[in-house]
Amino acid sequence: MLGGFFIFVQNNMKREEFEIEVCANSVQSAIAAEKGGANRVELCDNLYEGGTTPSAAMIFQTKLQTLIPVFPIIRPRGGDFLYSTEEFDVMIKDIEIAHNMGADGFVIGCLNIDGSIDYEKNARLIEAAKGLPITFHRAFDMTADPNKALEICKKLGVTRILTSGQKNKAVDGSSLIYDLVQLAGNNVIIMAGSGITEENICEIATNTLAKSFHVSLRKYYNSKMEFRQNNIFMGGSEDIPEFKNKFTSINKVKELIKQLECM
Repeated sequence: MLGGFFIFVQNNMKREEFEIEVCANSVQSAIAAEKGGANRVELCDNLYEGGTTPSAAMIFQTKLQTLIPVFPIIRPRGGDFLYSTEEFDVMIKDIEIAHNMGADGFVIGCLNIDGSIDYEKNARLIEAAKGLPITFHRAFDMTADPNKALEICKKLGVTRILTSGQKNKAVDGSSLIYDLVQLAGNNVIIMAGSGITEENICEIATNTLAKSFHVSLRKYYNSKMEFRQNNIFMGGSEDIPEFKNKFTSINKVKELIKQLECM
């Protein structure tokens, strides 16, 4: 794969193939992901809200400065995945714009009011993607019935499903992720994600038998600002630091890959 690589490990006399996707919140994080050896980036903005659609300029500049595939998330806001007509129109237009900026694939997810996957809306987004590969994101973890959701994803023809096994962290949802891997077969890739680090990757890989992993592997970098208003919070909460930025760490990506290689 151009700009990335697949990791092969020997396990029970069988060669297994792993892929690493980094959730990148900036051009800087995407560059770090590539330098660390990731296979692909999911490009997002606003990770404090779980990720929203990045700007056209961010997509363009990421494609300009990296070689690995870039999959923008198509999510107009934080919160639930039940979208109004107006929000959905934005999502369709975002796909068109991102396609023009060179996106290699898209990350989507729309639900119905009853917690089922909205087949019609997702099908329209996939049509707008014009044949580019699709990841169904963690809206999957908010579905009422993961087995039915998996079948709908198969019918939609998505390439991957990102899931934490309907738990906050993948390490706690390993049992369901394992079941989904078995049920998915060769029809769709089950990509484990949420809370995966270089410390727990091998445990999760062993317990789920997943071969695809979604990680952020960020660390804090101190702001270079000298003058600071320490009692004002642009995010409305002191829990969102004003003078620290979180970006993907090259070394963390390398270490996670090293851990998989040693399995």
